[in-house]
Amino acid sequence: MSHLDQSYWSSRWQTGQTGWDVGRPTSIMKHLIDTFLLDKDARILVPGAGNAYEVEYLIEQGFTNVFVLDWAQEPLDHFKQRNPKFPAERLICSDFFDHSGNYDVILEQTFFCALPPHCRQDYVKQMNSLLSKNGKLVGVLFHWPEKVDGPPYGGSIDEYKQLFSPLFEIERLEMTTHSIAPRSGRECELIARCIK
Repeated sequence: MSHLDQSYWSSRWQTGQTGWDVGRPTSIMKHLIDTFLLDKDARILVPGAGNAYEVEYLIEQGFTNVFVLDWAQEPLDHFKQRNPKFPAERLICSDFFDHSGNYDVILEQTFFCALPPHCRQDYVKQMNSLLSKNGKLVGVLFHWPEKVDGPPYGGSIDEYKQLFSPLFEIERLEMTTHSIAPRSGRECELIARCIK
């Protein structure tokens, strides 16, 4: 079964195989939002959002134009139960690669690492197509040896530089000191500006 199959991800939610879900926005995402997202009216997409705790944090900080995308319906339902006033039309159950739109910012948190490595070029192209000119991809990537039995799949800063540089200007790609304890020393911060 492909990890890009909707039933695979729904099954993981239904059976509680969601080890990536820490039950709150992670410290690194709060840091990135607090430090680098300044426009409260920016159109922000969070793909592969899961329970979307980062979206709740964005709302608490006054961001008004946030969209949640996940291929599995279950986490979107969980989010809606916790946030009944959130606009239903901004909860999108779809394959990321089929999604269309125009965003100023896309937040990356445990989505890239869930995709098999052969999808990474398509990921970069789709991010580029969804972002407005000078729009930014902001988030966290794992920095540890790639493994074949993911997800999650790893990678390296050097690999990410080569991957993103044709379509993005990398403004920040470095190891972070803001990880939660289980991920300490294995995450890097990414800020990449769309140059299409």
